[in-house]
Amino acid sequence: MDIGVFGATGVIGSRMVEEARQRGHAVRAFTGDAARIPAVGDGISWQVADWRDADSVADAISGLDVVISAVNAGHGIEDTIANASDFVVGARAMIEALTRHPEIRVIAVGGGGSLEVAPGLQLVDQPGFAEGLPENLGVPVEYHRVILALREALNVYRLSDRLWTYLSPSSGRIDPGERTGRFRIGGDQLLDAGADISAEDLAAALIDEAESGRFVQRRFTVAAA
Repeated sequence: MDIGVFGATGVIGSRMVEEARQRGHAVRAFTGDAARIPAVGDGISWQVADWRDADSVADAISGLDVVISAVNAGHGIEDTIANASDFVVGARAMIEALTRHPEIRVIAVGGGGSLEVAPGLQLVDQPGFAEGLPENLGVPVEYHRVILALREALNVYRLSDRLWTYLSPSSGRIDPGERTGRFRIGGDQLLDAGADISAEDLAAALIDEAESGRFVQRRFTVAAA
């Protein structure tokens, strides 16, 4: 397939680019900063595009089968918190772009805070959730804004009629690690994550979905095996 990846220089996005390339797909990698494009492309087609601008997205994704949005709103925790609303802006831009390319599927990587821990109760709505972030994830309490923005982005996709899929990892942290190829898949309910899933295994799960289309117009979650 022809697969495009927004956020291709990030921890998660770069692993998705490599996973897709290793499987023989043609990969178009997008970044907002030309200076971050690698000197050696390794067969990857690199392009500058703004994930928050519908016209830029629409031009960039033309001809693709699947586009993956694995963007971050900043280059660090504080920067991401300050720009949390960009996740919603980006989701709206993607949906608008897809109205011009209705045949293209999008898979967006979001957050796990909107997963259910009980029927009708999302993780982010549990009492004391925000206050527990510094201990559980090692991030400031203000990171709660990012989690809420990612939930709102999910709702943007849910209210659309495009070919969308939203990935909410059950893992609290996603860091570089080992590609084991072993992980569990779920729907809207938080999985007992156990060990945090690696960025490599998350990429494997996402490219599986790109190939299968199992969760079109649905959200799914992934956890370490």
